[in-house]
Amino acid sequence: VAWGLTNSYGDWTDVVLLELDPDDPDRYRTPEGWRRQTCVDEEIVVAGTEPATETVCETIWGPRLPDDDLGRPRALSWIAHHREAVSPVLRELETARSIEAVLAAANRAGVPPQNLVAADSDGRIGWTIAGRIPARSGYDPDRPASWARAGIGWTGWLDAGDYPRIVDPPDGRIWTANARVVDGDGLAAIGDGGYALGARARQIRDGLRSREWFSVADMLAIQLDDQALFLERWRELAMQVTAGDPAPGRARFNALLATWEPRASVSSVGYRLVHEFRGRVLAQVFEGLTGPVREVDPGFGLKEGFRYGVGRQFAGPAWRLVTERPVHLLHPGYRDWDELLLAAVDKTVSELSEEGDLAEQTWGRKNTSAIRHPLSGALPWLSRWLDMVSEPLAGATHMPRVQQASFGASERFAVSPGREDEGYF
Repeated sequence: VAWGLTNSYGDWTDVVLLELDPDDPDRYRTPEGWRRQTCVDEEIVVAGTEPATETVCETIWGPRLPDDDLGRPRALSWIAHHREAVSPVLRELETARSIEAVLAAANRAGVPPQNLVAADSDGRIGWTIAGRIPARSGYDPDRPASWARAGIGWTGWLDAGDYPRIVDPPDGRIWTANARVVDGDGLAAIGDGGYALGARARQIRDGLRSREWFSVADMLAIQLDDQALFLERWRELAMQVTAGDPAPGRARFNALLATWEPRASVSSVGYRLVHEFRGRVLAQVFEGLTGPVREVDPGFGLKEGFRYGVGRQFAGPAWRLVTERPVHLLHPGYRDWDELLLAAVDKTVSELSEEGDLAEQTWGRKNTSAIRHPLSGALPWLSRWLDMVSEPLAGATHMPRVQQASFGASERFAVSPGREDEGYF
């Protein structure tokens, strides 16, 4: 049996609203009656000054969180706080001899829940979740809820027979790519913990369906695919909004996109321009939608630069907004949607031109590796001996070849059993 893992991005945490005793705020309601939270003062030693003290309080469901913006007391339930979350069952995969044995062991294993894909020597393939899945009851897992009444909350763990599984699909193909693998009851059991957009999964799927038989080299080609399919419609949108515009910057922008190389290659100027344009559009759309939220929480959704922070699935709703253009959802700082889009073009052109000629601002100049040793951050003078040399990188996020400055695929490998000398890792 051969098997591999990818992050499932399932929903493995829940926020529990606490019902405190009005006469004693250290007590909270449980299905068995009032319980007292346990608190510990943890001393944190700080160099050069007095130690700091942090009070950590625990409930039967997990640690106390800060109250939310409505003043509601909360606790966090996370599978990693349960003893069932850690067990050596996954070692049974070392001696498994069939798909059924692998999937059964995976479902009982105590590991951070992962996608597990397996194939055996009989030509059978399968997918499931490796790791424990909580059995939820009586509440909406997407929202905070009180678990103070019997039958509400986590009532145990799913039985292996209730786990989502895919075994021997008709087309003989299985892929995960950190994306959603199932829907319906399977998705309800796993939940959404921030799984990836389907763009990378789709390119992998199409690559796997492109031929009937594969060599090891064919698999590597799929894993290193850097076609910019996901950004093609954003390129078309950017060209439409700048078509015939006499402004020099917009005209230059349009001309460079007209000859773009549809890959995230180190030499592609067009890819970088579209990537930057899309990011700024998303940031403005997000800002316009969430203004009332930031009145309560000023830091909501903010990340470095112009990156938006609503989550990985924002791209779909954002695309509908910029193409259907509802006036009531337009950012209040713009007269119409064209003005918002052109502002993103102008900002992209202005900032990249500060680095030199716009035609020389390749993806490789931005997407350059920055892989640092932990010690060099504290002792910069060690950098020349400890850090890896910076190099321009092909690839990006929404394609199989995931490579960014300090983030990327942890590994890529393929091995054909009995022909290990042809494999790569």
